[in-house]
Amino acid sequence: MNPRLKILAAAVLFSTSGAAIKYLTLDVWQVAGLRGLVAGVALLVMLPEARRGWTWRTFVVALGYAGGTITFALANRLTTAASAIFLQSTSPIFILFLAPALLGERARRYQIGVMVVMAAGMALFFVGMDRPGRVSHNPVAGDLMALLSALVWGFAIVGSRWIGRGTTGPAAVAAAAAVGNLLSFFFCLPFGPVLTGLDASQAGILLYLGIFQLGLGYVLISKALPLIPALEVSLLLLVEPVVSPVWAFLLVREVPGLWSLVGGGIILVATVWNTRLGAQAVPPVD
Repeated sequence: MNPRLKILAAAVLFSTSGAAIKYLTLDVWQVAGLRGLVAGVALLVMLPEARRGWTWRTFVVALGYAGGTITFALANRLTTAASAIFLQSTSPIFILFLAPALLGERARRYQIGVMVVMAAGMALFFVGMDRPGRVSHNPVAGDLMALLSALVWGFAIVGSRWIGRGTTGPAAVAAAAAVGNLLSFFFCLPFGPVLTGLDASQAGILLYLGIFQLGLGYVLISKALPLIPALEVSLLLLVEPVVSPVWAFLLVREVPGLWSLVGGGIILVATVWNTRLGAQAVPPVD
């Protein structure tokens, strides 16, 4: 499979997390921790190469994966799924500054144009302010948490490119993702219950989140990340916020506003534009 298609497939899997987290009635720390535990184990099973070659760099990058997993779960419980994912999707802005410093990867001209279009689409989500609701009781705190999630996720993407450049390639990326998810369990452990209230239906959703939504998604990303520049990866993953509100509506009847739908459409068009231009040899910005 084309590496860009792998990133897009991972984005669709990732898009189901917001609605699934809202659907769960467990404590949010419990959700973040157990989802990370299941995902970490799933990655170690699905990717044998993730079980070897751990270095200090593995744990540094793993902090980004752990932070992204935890902060995104917290944001989803505080604000709407649409706001959480679209604010997290500002990670390309952070990557734009991190990638040149840490990787020496400069943004291409067309990617800067894509980011401007995407920023316009994201801005439309703030035309109308979110109000507290049944599944989003503190939108302001949730929005701030989502921005923090964007920062640490941007670090995870850049860090994955950093360790993926070595001789181990995808194995190093997979190891960082697996360790990061396992770390999220241990980070959440002191803040919430572990198995309290866990019935069959709740356990089933957690298994889906860990094995498929995160586990399989990270498998696809680990195979593609070493082959695609960090900024382009983050842009391709912006398909996630376009689909995420759809799942939220189907599962928890969370309805995004008109401007949110328009903004999502703009981001989808920009993502398609980026994918088509990504195959061309466009000179980087001098």
